[in-house]
Amino acid sequence: MGWLNPAASPKQRVIGRIMSAVERVRVDSETNLCDILDKVNDIHTDHIDDQHFFTLSQVYEDLLLKMGEKNSDGGQFFTPREVVRAMVRIVDPQPCETVYDPCCGTGGFLAQAYEQMAHALGDTVSSTELERLKHDTFFGREKENLVFPIALANLVLHGIDQPNLWHGNTLSGAPTYEALFEQAPATFDVILTNPPFGGKEGSEAQKNYSFETSSTQVLFMQHILDDLKPALDGKPGGRCAVVLDEGLLFRTNESAFVETKRKLLDECDLWCIVSLPGGVFSTAGAGVKTNLLFMTKGKKTERIWYYDLSHVKVGKKTPMTLSQFGWGPQFEVLDDAALPATLVGDWPAQDGHANPPFPTLARLLAQRGTPEADSDFSWTVDFSARRAKAREDMAPHLAEVERLKNQAVALKEEIGALKKGADEARLAACRAVGGHRKGRTRCARQSRCD
Repeated sequence: MGWLNPAASPKQRVIGRIMSAVERVRVDSETNLCDILDKVNDIHTDHIDDQHFFTLSQVYEDLLLKMGEKNSDGGQFFTPREVVRAMVRIVDPQPCETVYDPCCGTGGFLAQAYEQMAHALGDTVSSTELERLKHDTFFGREKENLVFPIALANLVLHGIDQPNLWHGNTLSGAPTYEALFEQAPATFDVILTNPPFGGKEGSEAQKNYSFETSSTQVLFMQHILDDLKPALDGKPGGRCAVVLDEGLLFRTNESAFVETKRKLLDECDLWCIVSLPGGVFSTAGAGVKTNLLFMTKGKKTERIWYYDLSHVKVGKKTPMTLSQFGWGPQFEVLDDAALPATLVGDWPAQDGHANPPFPTLARLLAQRGTPEADSDFSWTVDFSARRAKAREDMAPHLAEVERLKNQAVALKEEIGALKKGADEARLAACRAVGGHRKGRTRCARQSRCD
């Protein structure tokens, strides 16, 4: 489906697409969605401080949840705002990098990435840099008819003049509307996303990936690995922060799960995993246990730094906060006195914890890769050492396999020789029997003649 007015500006194209998409959507609410968007548009962004930056996204997402349009059979739930902020902070997209979300929902990851990148450019940003940031930086895909126009509106209201969003099934590649995505690159510098939990895909999606499975999350993980920019000229490849169901990390009863994880570890440096509390997604009706994965494409995984937040109690009335990662509203590293009790617990009263500061994620992140990064809540898994140990443990077994293989070859040759000898003996016996029969036949003929 093409754009009807080729002379339209990028912003006009986006707004036109918002309105045409909304017209096709059934809204089960007494208040028309367009009226709500008009009211939200009256909110001037200058009146929203940094702490309440996500007000617009939250309005949209709360609206969707209350209208009942988001249900659990697709496994798609909105990522809590403070989790989004932490993920974007850690992966740290830079100006001039492209940012992509293959299942963008209302655009929360893209909106937060824009805010962080715009802040990094500062007040002295050039018109060229600002134009690039607002038009050529942010890309996303969304399947849901109702969510797609809301994502466009949300990003425009946040200041992204041209959100390059694609409407359709990301995994099958079947577009509903793709004109806004025409300038998208083949691969991206940064991917920020939360693939749907527990979704199922048909053959049209599965055939597009190396390891076929009905699992939506596994297919999205393959999509992410394919769309991250490869390493080039000694520079690292693309970076990714992704929310994944814990089941995907540990499931071993389906080859597609195992092979996808192997591909991830072989093609990317999976340098950090953060274990989230079980109630993080309870506001969206999901009690699934999740992890945050951070990776860089270009070299295989050598060491993984784990940080465990699973002890923190969160729920519908007590959602995850940025302070539980150890950051304040402006991403300042918090002193112990400012940390929430749900994070610290009785840690200060335990032996040996009287003086050291609490080991928050924010404090330890910069020390990742050193012994100082390991604590009661964090540890490092050395994959290179594990691989070396596995090779060492495998060596005698491989030697035994080689011995048995050589033995099998020798036995095969021996069997062949015996078979050949047996065949020759049987042939000689047959010839002898044949000669005997011929002799008896001649004798019989001679007797009849006499």
